[in-house]
Amino acid sequence: MYATERQQLIERLLADDGRVAVVDLASRFDVTTETVRRDLATLEGAGILRRVHGGAVSPERTSVVEPSVAERSQRHSAAKERIARRALEALPAGSGSIYLDAGTTTAALAAALAGDQPAPGREVVTHSMAIAHTLAASPGLGLTAIGGRVRGLTAAAVGADTVSAVSRLRPDVAFLGTNGIGASAGLTTPDPDEAAVKRAIVAGARRIIVLADADKFDAELLVSFADLPELDVIVTDRQPGAVLARALSDADVEVWIS
Repeated sequence: MYATERQQLIERLLADDGRVAVVDLASRFDVTTETVRRDLATLEGAGILRRVHGGAVSPERTSVVEPSVAERSQRHSAAKERIARRALEALPAGSGSIYLDAGTTTAALAAALAGDQPAPGREVVTHSMAIAHTLAASPGLGLTAIGGRVRGLTAAAVGADTVSAVSRLRPDVAFLGTNGIGASAGLTTPDPDEAAVKRAIVAGARRIIVLADADKFDAELLVSFADLPELDVIVTDRQPGAVLARALSDADVEVWIS
């Protein structure tokens, strides 16, 4: 196989999975790891990928890049809807308190919850302005919106007042969004203010359910806000790779495939 053909295949694999590993590519193409690294260097020079330890990722997967809510809502929308429907199974039976984190997949859960028949006494708390708007008119559903400075990029309240308010809560279950899930880094996000709110949610909730499509696997953003052993369930659309799957199993985290 010529170098050009290998590089075209690497591009396709990146488009599908968002990440490639040097060892896997060497085995797939039956070439040395040094040959693969030269291919990756060529592709990086062309702006097609960004090299990381052990492989490469899509160029938009940098530690501080964060698409807007509008952009993210268009990505993997069908998968997010399936994840949200599966996540409904984790709702506490009967009455109970639920925290909904900001995010497009948690917003899909809010939409599913709004169309569901709520149990009497069910209370929802969120710091997402978009989710609060979705649930505001839901009959029979208690809603508390946590205020603060609102980030336009995510429509989420952040800041010291928001963190303080969230820190006083002890919800039965929290549904959490994330920008990345890594075997060593845990859950990560690009913005320190968002991370502070998420950290407070994790610290207070009795049960943590993470909603994330498989595009988040092995992505590591700037700020870590939860270690894998702090999580209870990850609801996703595809099985994670071997390294992440092993880390989740070792941390006793259930993986639900929608």
